[in-house]
Amino acid sequence: MIKTLLDRNANAAILLAGILAIVVGVGVARFAFTSLLPFMLEDFLSLTYAGILASFNFVGYLAGALFSVFIKDINTKVKYFRVGIILSILTTLVLATTSSEIVWLFSRMIAGFGSAMVLIVGASLVMVKLNLKDKTKAMGIHFSGIGFAIVISELISQYVLSNGTWPDAWLALALFASVASFYVMYILSFDKVLKQDAPRHPFSRSIFSPYVMLLILAYFTEGVGFVVQGTFLPDIINSLEGLKGAGNLGWLIVGIAGIPSSILWMRLAHNYGSVNIIIIAMALQIVGILIPTLSTNIILNLLSGALYGSTFIGLVALFLNYGGQLAGKNPVVLMGAMTAAYGIGQVGAPLYSVALVNYFGNYNITLYVTSFIVFVGIVFLLVAKKLEKEDLNVKRLVK
Repeated sequence: MIKTLLDRNANAAILLAGILAIVVGVGVARFAFTSLLPFMLEDFLSLTYAGILASFNFVGYLAGALFSVFIKDINTKVKYFRVGIILSILTTLVLATTSSEIVWLFSRMIAGFGSAMVLIVGASLVMVKLNLKDKTKAMGIHFSGIGFAIVISELISQYVLSNGTWPDAWLALALFASVASFYVMYILSFDKVLKQDAPRHPFSRSIFSPYVMLLILAYFTEGVGFVVQGTFLPDIINSLEGLKGAGNLGWLIVGIAGIPSSILWMRLAHNYGSVNIIIIAMALQIVGILIPTLSTNIILNLLSGALYGSTFIGLVALFLNYGGQLAGKNPVVLMGAMTAAYGIGQVGAPLYSVALVNYFGNYNITLYVTSFIVFVGIVFLLVAKKLEKEDLNVKRLVK
């Protein structure tokens, strides 16, 4: 078994390295911020500045996501993937060792860029290296790493916090990421330089039909739905009467629920249609968003975390997989447009969230606005379904 996990061409080793890469680039460099936010709010950050930091992180991620679209050569992808791993570690060390707000601002933006390199470019490396004819199920396992990223970063943070401070937790996370990165960079590399000549297809504006534009707008609303709970969920739960201290348990449940989600949602989409399943997942996400505004019951609010974790990862996989089907010979262009829309939602949501919380004194209005925006996304999808019945070209593309 150990020999297999050290074989850089073994599927088990490739998947393990891919999951660990996500733990480093997404768990440590992104989601640990959510886990540690309640503790940093106590003696260092204001809620307003936390929202700005989150927004800058997503600006960096959006820039990295769009940049990654244009990296065609596989050997260049390996280089930028390694850059992403290194940036994820260094920016985490910055949070452990500095207290300058300006330094933190640029650090979070650079961390966002690094996360994109690890998640997006890393996924393409895993896909190329896997020795399988049908890689769909294996990639579902790979993206379960997002759930593992939340769980592992949360467990490390809480263990350190039981005897230390949040800077200690950042330091421990950076050390863990450093150790894991050696294995990740060893496995996700190639024995020799590969040549990969990607075919070039002319760009056609016809790909952006009204049907596709509605899907892109729906994905924008999901970017908003993802980021509010993804940034503030522990603090939302902690702010409820009688639930102070329960926020991090809720966040742990987010990760646990997220681990199998992409695999399950993709299977349902295969059986019942992508748009139908996306609508159901977004509706469940709305329920999860609204629960903290309706009840202070701890079980219900932990369910809120479970609904969030079990939907947001799956929705990314569902949208991008369906976009890839629709794109035909132009997947890069359409997936880039979808990523941009999602990213714009991510950047804007933390800013309106903190503005509304500061004005009203609680998260209720923020959650109402967020749930309404996601609901609008469902409306876009329902209109798209109506167009689909009338558009033979759409039917032809998704057969």
